[in-house]
Amino acid sequence: MSIETRASAPTLKSRINGCLLGGALGDSLGYAVEFDAIDEIRRRFGAQGLTGFAELANGTHFSDDTQMTLYTVDGLVEALEWANSGVGADVNACLWLAYLRWLATQGEDAGPAAPAPQPRWIDGNTVLHQRRHPGKACISGLATGEMGTSVRPVNPDSKGCGTVMRSAPFGLIPHITPDAVYKLSADAASLTHGHPSARQSAGIFSLLIHRLVTGESLQEAAAGVAAHAATLTDVAPELPERLAAALRLADKGVVAPEEVVSTLGEGWVAEEALAVGLYAVLATIPDPAAGGRDPLPVRHFRAAVALAVNHSGDSDSTGSVAGNILGAYYGEDCLPGEWLEALEAPEVIRGMADQLVKVTTGEG
Repeated sequence: MSIETRASAPTLKSRINGCLLGGALGDSLGYAVEFDAIDEIRRRFGAQGLTGFAELANGTHFSDDTQMTLYTVDGLVEALEWANSGVGADVNACLWLAYLRWLATQGEDAGPAAPAPQPRWIDGNTVLHQRRHPGKACISGLATGEMGTSVRPVNPDSKGCGTVMRSAPFGLIPHITPDAVYKLSADAASLTHGHPSARQSAGIFSLLIHRLVTGESLQEAAAGVAAHAATLTDVAPELPERLAAALRLADKGVVAPEEVVSTLGEGWVAEEALAVGLYAVLATIPDPAAGGRDPLPVRHFRAAVALAVNHSGDSDSTGSVAGNILGAYYGEDCLPGEWLEALEAPEVIRGMADQLVKVTTGEG
């Protein structure tokens, strides 16, 4: 029996909720150790590192990764609301306005040249106003007050992971072509990061989510996007190289965090964050015949997220990527119940998921 054999495919609603909640869980677990070296993580939590929320005596919070992911959802929802009413909208402009509203929640000003966006439901949730180590390029790119594009980028040399960690929602939109998914995500990355690898990594991550939502297996989707990345024409060889390395490393199974970092990087830049998160998912695919107290999808989620966050690097972003991937693949069935109970503000995450479900499927 293969891991890909499931009684029935998850609904789109389950995949959307699973992706957003799963990303928030990975982000939250990783945020607790984001700035710790692996030796410090082991000192605090033991040889296996941090493996669950029960080990965090002071609770946990999600970071700017989840905040910006939810604001990506909001920008897409606004564009789809216009489209559903028969009015065309510039999707990237809707996303820029959403990110400008996020910028304001962080106490930053985009200056007089930037438009003043109208408030929306998401802005009233004070948990999203907390400053949780936002990416420098995300802040500085938006604070220019200019709408960056691929031909006129802000932060032209930046390839930080602030593009990847917010881009899963593009892959959750049904009934659009893979090329459109990639372009929407890559264009949105240009709002804050100008380096080709930042745009490519965001686009490929969204395309991975899209392929999973349309029914591909984890292995098929991973191989497919790695092959697609190798065909990209922008001059940025880092992404296809890291993805190929991630697939090779996953073939070895679970390796020490030191080997993960030496092979794939620490995750602070876009292609590294994607590679580490994808590796963690592929390396921990469980044997369906093996027993355990949890159903197979939950076992996989726990193992993958733990592997994704226990290293000397950007643990919240790599954990978020892994959680997004598995939530999109399995739907909500993979999310550990006690982890959800510990998650900060799940009603806000579900509220944004519900809005995306409504504008894409019509379900209330």
